[in-house]
Amino acid sequence: MTLLPVPHVAIIVVAAGSGTRLDAGAPKAFVGIDARPILRHALDGVFAAAPAQVIVVAPAGFEGDAETELRAAAGSRSDLGRVVTGGGTRQQSVAAGLAALWGDITTVLVHDAARALTPPALIDAVAAAVTDDTGIIPTLPVVDTLKKVDGGSVIAAVDRSELAAAQTPQGFPRRYLEPAYAAALASNVEYTDDAALFAAAGHAVRRIDGAARAFKITTPADLARARHLLASPTSGFQGPRVGIGTDVHAFGGEGSLWLAGLEWPGEEPLSGHSDGDAVAHAIVDALLGAAGLGDIGEHFGTAHPEFAGAHAAVFLARTRELLTDAGFAIGNVSAQFQGNRPRFSARRAEAEQVLSAALGGAPVSITATTTDGLGFAGRGEGISVTAVAMVVPDGSRNMTIG
Repeated sequence: MTLLPVPHVAIIVVAAGSGTRLDAGAPKAFVGIDARPILRHALDGVFAAAPAQVIVVAPAGFEGDAETELRAAAGSRSDLGRVVTGGGTRQQSVAAGLAALWGDITTVLVHDAARALTPPALIDAVAAAVTDDTGIIPTLPVVDTLKKVDGGSVIAAVDRSELAAAQTPQGFPRRYLEPAYAAALASNVEYTDDAALFAAAGHAVRRIDGAARAFKITTPADLARARHLLASPTSGFQGPRVGIGTDVHAFGGEGSLWLAGLEWPGEEPLSGHSDGDAVAHAIVDALLGAAGLGDIGEHFGTAHPEFAGAHAAVFLARTRELLTDAGFAIGNVSAQFQGNRPRFSARRAEAEQVLSAALGGAPVSITATTTDGLGFAGRGEGISVTAVAMVVPDGSRNMTIG
């Protein structure tokens, strides 16, 4: 028998929720994404991270099912795992997990099984960032326009720059988390998440960058998104995925024309939030669409002032990071723009090289055409672009398509 080193980190995986909003006829954690349930996918990520004690908090009556998924995900690390029964509330369930901690544990991560596709790297990052007296949560920027309302009336806008969307796992020093939980349970106060409970006890909480793939499966639409991302093994299909992107920009901006990653001196610039590079923007949308990661407005829109004025290399490099976090590699990209100018053929190879470099070497082909004077592009009012992109599950870039 191989003895595993005793870890100092524990991960409490909360899987005791009923999943009412998912309406799938079973507790949420045991609803299938593909051939495996939500809990199994969450545990696969947990056990792909650095070794830790893993405590699964299961709903009453489903402890055996949870044990099966735990052992399947743990493999040779099964001695690190344990299943306990959850309580009537989330806080009671987490408290049950805390009661099962080993004595050597100093850092505790609390993770929702519903965030089943959380990258292992994010789990490790949270654990590494916890200090002796500070909790850590991963967050994403809020991208939607938010309004304060009263019934059917809109009262005011909400400043998104002061807001962030919290994810899990959330990490804490054990010596402060346990008494914080004891105090919350004694006062019968329910907090929205573990960070709020920890902060209410007077302790500091800091944030690190979260991951798009760590979204919470709450509604049928969330479940469909997870299934799309995973390309269900039951279908036998784990090959390439294709996305389409379009973008349109009018002439009339300031500075120089930027198109297909290149500056075009002497040409009228396009207007836009960034540099107006319609080719790059269409490619971004095609890649995000292929991977099921939303669209360019979600990740680069006006809610993200850091991208104002940014050029293609910045947009494409960040898009590649998003795809990598979601488990995809870029196969190839093709884009065509419609417009009377600039004259593109002489710089085609240069543009393709620049765009390919920004995408980590993925092949990129760009073509251009006129519209014989038809439409706004034919009248010289702007440029329209259509892009098609193929992505593949990471590690399958060199697969053979037969």
